[in-house]
Amino acid sequence: MSPGWIAAILVFLVTYGLIFSERVHRTIAGLAGGVAMISVGIGLGFYDFDLAVKAVDFNTIGLLLGMMIIVGILQPTGFFQYAAIKLAQLTGGRGPLLFLFLAGFTTLVSTVLDNVTTVVVIAPVTVSIAEVLGVSPVPLLLAEAVLSDVGGVATLVGDPPNILIGSASGLSFNQFLAHLGPVVLTVLFFSFLLSLWLFRGQLVVPEERLEFLRSLDPRRALEDPRTMHRVLWVLALTVGLYFVHDLLGLPPGLVALIGASVGLLWIRPPLDRVMGFIHWDVLLFFIGLFVVVGGLESAGVLGAISRGLAGVAGRGVLPAALLILWVSAFMSAVVDNIPFTIAMIPVIKGLEVHGIPVEPLWWALAMGVGFGGNATPIGSTANVVVVSVSERTREPITFRRWFASATWISLLSCIIGSLFLILGISTGWYL
Repeated sequence: MSPGWIAAILVFLVTYGLIFSERVHRTIAGLAGGVAMISVGIGLGFYDFDLAVKAVDFNTIGLLLGMMIIVGILQPTGFFQYAAIKLAQLTGGRGPLLFLFLAGFTTLVSTVLDNVTTVVVIAPVTVSIAEVLGVSPVPLLLAEAVLSDVGGVATLVGDPPNILIGSASGLSFNQFLAHLGPVVLTVLFFSFLLSLWLFRGQLVVPEERLEFLRSLDPRRALEDPRTMHRVLWVLALTVGLYFVHDLLGLPPGLVALIGASVGLLWIRPPLDRVMGFIHWDVLLFFIGLFVVVGGLESAGVLGAISRGLAGVAGRGVLPAALLILWVSAFMSAVVDNIPFTIAMIPVIKGLEVHGIPVEPLWWALAMGVGFGGNATPIGSTANVVVVSVSERTREPITFRRWFASATWISLLSCIIGSLFLILGISTGWYL
């Protein structure tokens, strides 16, 4: 084991130890870890500032920044309060029904749109609903974060790792839907049951709030209808571009920034007010985290893990698929799933050269990186966004609260995925 390996792993472990301990803010830990990784990388010759810049996924940063700007323009118009009251009245203020509606809607949208975009837009509505009904926003936000990740597994375009896997493997949109759609539907069903049990008693709306809800006129919440309509048109344009961005050759991050630029030029809102709605801590946290994981990759740690997985494939497709699912799930819980997916792709493609059927391994990788990210609050971009939104309420989502609920759903998802792999490989469905 080289000094670069040891240093990279130590910086990684200390950084994540600080993040999980919550003794310092995760953004401070992430930035300090990034600086430390560059410093030791320069000293030991395995990493430098240029490589660190290349490690930052500016597509993700641009996507987050653009959508936050659009939401920041929309927030002062009263739209989120209006939508919250309408939705709460539609469900009659019944907590479990509202929970199922929001979680189901988030999952459905995440199958066709990036899950980060989904939670950036829907999380503020959720907080407003919770304030109107007098319930905790935590169960609703947790469900949206977790199920946005689950929904993204079902399709080729629902999650960035799936796009990478589809591009490398040649698997089509319909093949993703046919092989992973049933898995996601099963996971959803049992996740809803488990969630309702885990959050029992937390979704009961006080009777006085129900009376108050019935008396509200949603239209009175609108403070600037003219601006609201303009921003909604901008949002519709942005979402429309997401559906065709591949045909136009536009990365998702650029699409979000196009929408933000159009909104700023058309509406020209007070810039300081819009900037106040941007979660700068999230953006800086991800920059630091990308740099840390980039150092781990540059030192060869991720590559070694992927080569170790490849060695198991000689013992059979099923053991290899199960190992890839669970190792991918574990890795995605602690590092960003995109660099790990990138490291695994050439390994799986290399196995195909030796005559090993690799299609089950692609499905295992997609399920592992998709379901595993829900095990921790930093396992996916959507999770970090939701946690940041909760920190602006009276009930921030702590690591302890996450581990008490969302982690169990992640574990359940991986178990269900494993059962589908066993069934699919034994029957030839996944081969």
